Amino acid sequence: MLPVPAETIVRPETRAAVLGRFLRGSAGSGVAIGARTAGALLLNKLLAVYGGPGGLTLLAHFQNLMALFTTLPNEGVHVGLIKYLAPLRAGSGRYRAWLGAGVVLNAVALLLGAAVLLGGRQQLVGMFRPTAGWVALFVLGLALLTAHTLLVSVLLAAGRLRAYVGLTVALSALGVGAVAAVLAGGWPVEQALLTYLLAQCVTLIPSIVICRRHGLLPALRGPVSRPALLGLGRFLLMAVSVLLFSKAVDFVVRDLLIERFTLAQTDNWQAVAKLSDNYTMVFSALMGSVYYPRLAQLAGQPAALRRYVRTVLLALAPVLALGLGALYLLRDGLLTLLFDEHFAAARGLLAPQFIGDWAKFLTWTLLFLLMAQAKVGRYVAVQAGSAVLYAGLLAVLLPRYGLLGAPLAHAVRFGVLLLGCGVYFRDYLRR
Repeated sequence: MLPVPAETIVRPETRAAVLGRFLRGSAGSGVAIGARTAGALLLNKLLAVYGGPGGLTLLAHFQNLMALFTTLPNEGVHVGLIKYLAPLRAGSGRYRAWLGAGVVLNAVALLLGAAVLLGGRQQLVGMFRPTAGWVALFVLGLALLTAHTLLVSVLLAAGRLRAYVGLTVALSALGVGAVAAVLAGGWPVEQALLTYLLAQCVTLIPSIVICRRHGLLPALRGPVSRPALLGLGRFLLMAVSVLLFSKAVDFVVRDLLIERFTLAQTDNWQAVAKLSDNYTMVFSALMGSVYYPRLAQLAGQPAALRRYVRTVLLALAPVLALGLGALYLLRDGLLTLLFDEHFAAARGLLAPQFIGDWAKFLTWTLLFLLMAQAKVGRYVAVQAGSAVLYAGLLAVLLPRYGLLGAPLAHAVRFGVLLLGCGVYFRDYLRR
């Protein structure tokens, strides 16, 4: 079997040293995260102002649809590749084995996704009024974008952070620029969204060039390594739980709200969700690039792991509360600035959304432990339980509170999960 790299033994760190390491790592990822955030904000603004009624909701539905078909590669295969390629020499037999297994698993995931799309075309993309050509280009775009993200994973595993930052900036600029050009030309939102996907695929070319220049794309030959497939399969299983119990649930909830309310009303909820998505993206990127790798490194050192988790959690709780509180105080100007004047009507939905997001971020901080320790069964169980709880809350709260029921369900869901995680991980919270 292919060996898993041994954990690196480190000396105990003081709380100040732990925080210093966390902050330095966060600053190093700042440019790429800033580019992604700026691109997301500009894209939201374009669709809110020029997309007409429902434009913002269509954007979110399209991005959620993309996520449905890219979650397995991005949150499964590529996470595993970074872990297993990082300590290996590019071109070695083991390196080629892991890379080959990643390519095969990505191809299988994309083929399954295409089959699901063709079988459920009306349910999945019906609101975009797609032609056969639109669907074909959508599938092609997903395949090319997945190839790009695989190469980005290879670059991250090799520590080529400058290349990663450059490609991330280019990806954001191309997507936003394409949407602006199409909308300015008077084309419908459906075509602008498809162009948004295809424009991002252009980054596949420079990513291939950069990987080849650094010798990170050796020729793949021989049979696919079964141990490598099994190794990446563990990460793939966790990604399946995210797909079924998070991405798919979000897609269904948006469909439900569109059916229950008008597009204009759903846009108000979507503005709140989009605002949340933007700072959630920042949080996820920071934690995924700084916090999670450190957890994996400390997995074999219980005392150091507990110290690290407790220090980060105690620092995050008040900082997140202050940040979300500031956003709430600025809510009126923020909704108008980021979207449009008529989105000020969404102000009443923000309080439960912010409370739920505070609990969500702290919950995720603890759940990263299950990923670092590869406790697949427990991770999947939490995802499934969370989805069931959310569905039950929506069934109760939407009829009673209308659109407000959606953020209320979100707040209660993550409040319950945070309490549960606090009990389960109580040993990490004690001094």
